[in-house]
Amino acid sequence: MFDYKLLAALAAVVEQAGFERAAQLLGLSQSAVSQRIKLLEARVGQPVLVRGTPPLPTEIGRRLLNHVQQVRLLERDLQGQVPALDEGGLPERLRIALNADSLATWWAGAVGAFCAEQRLLLELVVEDQEVGLKRMRAGEVAACVCAAERPVAGARSLALGAMRYRALASPAFIARHFPHGVQYEQLARAPAIVFGPDDLLQHRYLASLGVVGGFAHHLCPSSEGFVRLTEAGFGWGLVPELQVQESLASGALVELIPGRPVDVPLYWHHWRSGSELLNEMTRHLEREVRHWLVPQA
Repeated sequence: MFDYKLLAALAAVVEQAGFERAAQLLGLSQSAVSQRIKLLEARVGQPVLVRGTPPLPTEIGRRLLNHVQQVRLLERDLQGQVPALDEGGLPERLRIALNADSLATWWAGAVGAFCAEQRLLLELVVEDQEVGLKRMRAGEVAACVCAAERPVAGARSLALGAMRYRALASPAFIARHFPHGVQYEQLARAPAIVFGPDDLLQHRYLASLGVVGGFAHHLCPSSEGFVRLTEAGFGWGLVPELQVQESLASGALVELIPGRPVDVPLYWHHWRSGSELLNEMTRHLEREVRHWLVPQA
């Protein structure tokens, strides 16, 4: 059986970004917190922290933190049923993997009121929508938003809808690279913008146009930066329609091939044993996302 005092010490060190603040939170000396971490590492037979500034969990440390989070959520459920057990501590913090484009567009509007009502804090792990589920599989997060439909063992998935992307560029970029109109084969020769190595949207878009092979592209791992680079004429890229409505209306960005959007389906995954809080959040998302996402085909 786990000694939950040791797990609480690990959670405090990571959440407070250091041993000193963790000791203050737990009402212990710094050496006592350090000793608990050492005892935990002796118990599991490997390091649970990378000692640095701030200390970061190892792979086994992340799995233990996810277990701690699930236990806390279940305790929260019990406190709701037995109010005398509520000690009035800090709000719970839920660790969720989320793609950057959702974070930059619909996420805050969809869940803000829920977090305020439930006194819920979030720790958001930003991942591309293609690979976010790996965080669930590794046991690092309690829930995630990603493009994969099939849940991992022990989890449920809910279809949220689709985020609509459009292939956009600045007027100056179009004039420079497509003076006689956009030709499909020319797209591979004009520089594109790609979020990161896991972002295959532009690749699939070109393939849908019959353009195969490599293409020149910038890498920009920031949703806001992606838009700024596109507006500045660095390249063309697939951008969430929700994010650039003003830019489209003002003419700062122009659709390369009108009428050819790309809809990326999004799914909400959460652990079956993740407590009533996760179930309530799931029901809330199911109601709210219809205001932001388009129906899946």
